[in-house]
Amino acid sequence: MKPPFASTTVGLAVGVTAAVVLACAGGAYLYSQHHMRSLLENARSTALAEGDLIRVALEHQMIENDRTLVARMMESFRSQARLERLLVLDRTGVDRYPPPGSAPTTFDMHSPTCQVCHQYPPEQRGGSRVIETAGGNILRTVIPIRNRAECHGCHNPEHKINGILILDSNTEALRSEMTGDLRWLVAGTSVITLLLVGAIGIVIRVAVLRRLQRFETAARQIAAGDLARRVPATGTDTISWLAREFNTMADSVTGLVGEVRTERERLETVINSIDDGIVVLDPRRNIIAANDAFLLRAQHSREQVLGCNCREVTPGGCTMKDCPTLACLHSAARQVRICERRTPAGATVWEEVHASPILNAAGELQQVVEVWRDISERRVAEAHLAESHRLASLGTLASGFSHELNTPLATVLTCVEGILRESTSSITPDTAWIHDTAAIAREQILRCRGITHHFLRISRGQRSPGDLVDLAPAVDAVARLIEPTARAHMVRIDVRAIPADARIRTDEAELQHTLINLMLNAVQASRPGSTVTIEADAAASIRLRVIDSGCGISPENRQRIFEPFFSARQGGTGLGLFLSLNFVRHWGGDIRVESRPGEGSTFEVVFPAPLQTVAGEPAA
Repeated sequence: MKPPFASTTVGLAVGVTAAVVLACAGGAYLYSQHHMRSLLENARSTALAEGDLIRVALEHQMIENDRTLVARMMESFRSQARLERLLVLDRTGVDRYPPPGSAPTTFDMHSPTCQVCHQYPPEQRGGSRVIETAGGNILRTVIPIRNRAECHGCHNPEHKINGILILDSNTEALRSEMTGDLRWLVAGTSVITLLLVGAIGIVIRVAVLRRLQRFETAARQIAAGDLARRVPATGTDTISWLAREFNTMADSVTGLVGEVRTERERLETVINSIDDGIVVLDPRRNIIAANDAFLLRAQHSREQVLGCNCREVTPGGCTMKDCPTLACLHSAARQVRICERRTPAGATVWEEVHASPILNAAGELQQVVEVWRDISERRVAEAHLAESHRLASLGTLASGFSHELNTPLATVLTCVEGILRESTSSITPDTAWIHDTAAIAREQILRCRGITHHFLRISRGQRSPGDLVDLAPAVDAVARLIEPTARAHMVRIDVRAIPADARIRTDEAELQHTLINLMLNAVQASRPGSTVTIEADAAASIRLRVIDSGCGISPENRQRIFEPFFSARQGGTGLGLFLSLNFVRHWGGDIRVESRPGEGSTFEVVFPAPLQTVAGEPAA
């Protein structure tokens, strides 16, 4: 990892070094130029002074007309190391005193070296100037030898100047001296620059970067969750002021983060307290957020579902072909669907799914919120309501049917009782069967009338107060009634020993109706040659079982056999088991079923103990 503020340190060091180097380089350049001009001015002043001295000496010797002494003086001056050349030119430009063994030199006024000065008017020409020659730069000093009165003896009085004295000084010595001084200056400046840069770097590191590093550390820790972290703000300089402003901003951010966190926790608490499953999906149907109810439904943790596609979270959990979220993404409108789902335990759950769009300020769909609501109880309530409507209709039908049936039953009963009276008064061995048949017919007609009266009481909201009924005689009576039907189906009825003390509180007609329905169904479901067994035991409760080895009941029909008007048998009305269950439950009992297709069924009628209070009535 790159050290904190490394790039800033390098940038500042490079910037400061560059600034100092440029400043020192510019100062060295200006100093060298100024120093060179100073050396040239000193050399120029020296050359003018020497030239005037030489001119005075030459004029004096010329006045005395001593040519030999003038030549020796010229040789003496030429021997100086810094003088490259010393010339005395006459008006024609001829060197009057050349070095021994050298031919006289003639100067052309139009030559480049002469035009350096002669290109300007006389009033702008200086006494000396640096000129460039093939051998390098030289400082040429030109001193005119004026035609004074003392010189008129040899020179024409009309001329103002008799000649000129030229001194050429070598400037390379000056430049070498200046270069040496410049080297020392650069070396000293470099050392000072390094020391200055180092000092500035230390000052910046200690006074600026280390203090700024506290900002970086505090910002990282605040971002990591340490909202109480602050920057030390001692002092009165700019960084201290910046630290105080940073701390003020951090306090404000901490307050806002706290409020946001509190509101978020409150919102999560509210959403998680909702029993409906809530999940937020992006346009690709990836899960962004979900509440606890949805996680419980999906049977995954929050970390496992966030970022996953909804199809991957609960495979098989959504059986809808018309996905409401896809429809919502397509139409940007709220969608509602009904979904049937099976839980891991195998139970069927019905859910109502609401998919609502979340739009941004521009009206574009950004996310979709799905709300999964369990409506299983509502569907059960709706089914119960529908069943209540059917039962109300059935009650009305039963009331009318019972009322209409009572009249012909009364007529038939009158006729049967007449036959029974006649057969009793003149009974013979040949007519005994008539008496027995009439007695059975009267008994069944009375039973039918009891049933119709029972339906009338039900339709009017009245129920029989019930009585203690001995179970064994009731079972034997029902077995005798079913025996002819069993023989017709070639099925044997096996009534096992019923406890003699088995008594239950119920309406005897309702009990017989229940047993007849169960035994008749068992006979009709049994194969020829099989046996229908009736057994009972009395313990904490009385249990009466009707067992057959017939075709059995399929699992899908087992849930519906007690519904009204449902029958799996050709020609069945679907009311027998429905009425039987209602009769038994009215007296505090229940009917349970165990069945396997192809192996037979067992219907168990459970009644409470005879001394137990039933339906709010005291036991007899």
